[in-house]
Amino acid sequence: MNRQSGAKRPYDVVLFGATGFVGVLTAEYLAANAPSGCRWALAGRDRAKLERLRERLTAIEPRCAELPLVQADADDADALRALAESARVVATTVGPYVWYGEKLVAACAEAGTDYVDLTGEAEFIDRVYLEHDTRARETGARIVHACGFDSVPHDLGAYFTVQQLPRDVPLVIDGFVRSNAAFSGGTFASALTAMGRGPQMLQAAKERRLHEPRLVGRRVRAPLGTPHFSAATGTWALPLPTVDAGIIGRSARALERYGPDFQYRHFASVKHLPVAIGSTAALGALVTAAQLPSVREWLMSRYEPGEGPDAERRKRSWFTVRFVGEGGGRRVFTEVSGGDPGYGETAKMLAESALCLALDELPATSGQVTTAVAMGDALLGRLRAAGLGFRVAAVR
Repeated sequence: MNRQSGAKRPYDVVLFGATGFVGVLTAEYLAANAPSGCRWALAGRDRAKLERLRERLTAIEPRCAELPLVQADADDADALRALAESARVVATTVGPYVWYGEKLVAACAEAGTDYVDLTGEAEFIDRVYLEHDTRARETGARIVHACGFDSVPHDLGAYFTVQQLPRDVPLVIDGFVRSNAAFSGGTFASALTAMGRGPQMLQAAKERRLHEPRLVGRRVRAPLGTPHFSAATGTWALPLPTVDAGIIGRSARALERYGPDFQYRHFASVKHLPVAIGSTAALGALVTAAQLPSVREWLMSRYEPGEGPDAERRKRSWFTVRFVGEGGGRRVFTEVSGGDPGYGETAKMLAESALCLALDELPATSGQVTTAVAMGDALLGRLRAAGLGFRVAAVR
């Protein structure tokens, strides 16, 4: 891998989209937690907003008064190329990624620069694989998507659960997600965009399957599952059609520790049946509405990008992901837990992922890789030290 120029680059980490809702939270986390020797910078399209953010960060950490600012627009290929060539790792919060993300990935793949984002958009992930994985492998760039609540707790939670089970046997893991969190305008826009691009998403997935190498001697499955009452959790389990199961499946394909035959299913965990029924109906209505461009645009206008839950609301938010894993006659129950998943904890996950790639000794990987494959134990240790819970609840 081509990492010869990494130490000569002026920045270890550049945060792109730093003045957005999650970007500001990520910048605040880096200001408070980046080690003193870490060279990092803020990037975005509006220099005046970057300067105001730097002043805000200086109140958290006086050293931020000299924090470098990099001006770049998501549509400016030349500026993005210069940004990528200046950094060892670029972390971006600029979405919807299917609209605004491709040129930055291309610049990082070409420059051999590691890249992390917060996307939960399956179409974008598949398109990046098709268009930029080969070049990233040639230059040594690690392209790591979904480094927030999508999909770090799920990917690393499944990875952690696999470690509690026997080796070289078929494994089955189910994940059950609960949270009370609110969402921001940017998150809502990304979700609606994905819902409204069903045909494009299916086409990208089909093309990816044609190009991905086939597994030999092993099998990995991530079926959607069906609604049911889970005796293991005492809740109603509703299939979650998010990117998380697919990300976990890719980790399983890459890591033989997941065994010769691995299956993962992903569910929302709901205590009461009426709530489960109502949630399913509401999601169905939203997906239907998202197919109509005029309705989709109207819905997006209800939640402006850059807006989100205030500090008091985020303080009350929490999440848990419970895993039930079975294999080789052993059954384990594990749990990943934390505070506000979409913003406070997502900012922490993105920042720690970027710092992990920039500063830690990691396996030799390149191309489009998952958090478990690229960072595994190192990122799990960082997140535990930062306050996220990874625990074994029971073994049977």
